[in-house]
Amino acid sequence: MRQAVRRAALALAVLGMMLAVGAARAQMPKLDVAASSTWWGQVPIMVAIDKGYFKEQGVEVGFQHMVSSGDRIAALTAGSVAFSNLGRIAVINEMARGNQSFYFFANIDDSPGNEGCWARPGFASFKDLRGKKVAANTSAQITMNGLLEAAGMVEKDVVFVNLPPAEMAGAIAKGDVDAACVWEPLFSNVKKAAADGKLLGTDADTPSFKKFGTMAAPDIMIIARKLVDEQPEQARKLAVALFKGVAYTNANPDDTAKTVAHYFRKSPEEVLEAMKSFKYFGQAGWPEHMKLHTGQMQFLAQWLHDNAKIPSVPDVAKWENVSFVPKP
Repeated sequence: MRQAVRRAALALAVLGMMLAVGAARAQMPKLDVAASSTWWGQVPIMVAIDKGYFKEQGVEVGFQHMVSSGDRIAALTAGSVAFSNLGRIAVINEMARGNQSFYFFANIDDSPGNEGCWARPGFASFKDLRGKKVAANTSAQITMNGLLEAAGMVEKDVVFVNLPPAEMAGAIAKGDVDAACVWEPLFSNVKKAAADGKLLGTDADTPSFKKFGTMAAPDIMIIARKLVDEQPEQARKLAVALFKGVAYTNANPDDTAKTVAHYFRKSPEEVLEAMKSFKYFGQAGWPEHMKLHTGQMQFLAQWLHDNAKIPSVPDVAKWENVSFVPKP
């Protein structure tokens, strides 16, 4: 009889604990991130999720895989996710349209040197490509323009071909274009397609890089404006966990690669090797870092307008909000 009573009491205790855990989880807000499991810049976010840094702050973050930056910002605008790390060209496009659904607050990754231009054999420099076909797309067009500027040329000095990135290797192999500008890992495919070709330069060789120290269009972190304005404490928790993920990534690259390898469906060794070409930025020197990136975004907005990519030049500072980010 006593054993039966004890078993019943134990069962009730376990049930009570389960209900308490369930209630706690129900109260934990779900603030998903829109990101891509094909881009190494997302590593600090992935590690923050898998190491439980968001849960430590009392928020539940799910990883919603979206390859396109346009899809990510559309999801945030629709309220499907709370924050995202994405290409800033998509962000500036939305600013130019007057989209007021987000703020930007951080840059956590950059990879200068991963985007460049490669020419077929017989072309040693951009000067040799005068009047020849050069393929580029989105940010790689900015890199191409920067390399042209460094050579004392402008885009009109070549025959610009706006080619989908995945088609560039085939085009340069067939001779449909004389040079191609694109980012990794597609850049490696272009090099293989014209194995005896010539590297014309990377984004790290452009005047823009010399001024801002960043690639042509690095990622930027955005967050739902509604969340920041109405629940700044929740926004602060996201920022705390995010920067903890960056710190862990920089301090423990080997374990980080093991932790996030499943997102990329690659071995930890492959992930670690890819991470070596990236820089990850946390709270160290964060105010100066953000000042630099805000300036670069304004420069980029002007370039996009000058090249008829956006209808107007937004004042990007009106979308910056770092009030919820803990001071370093």
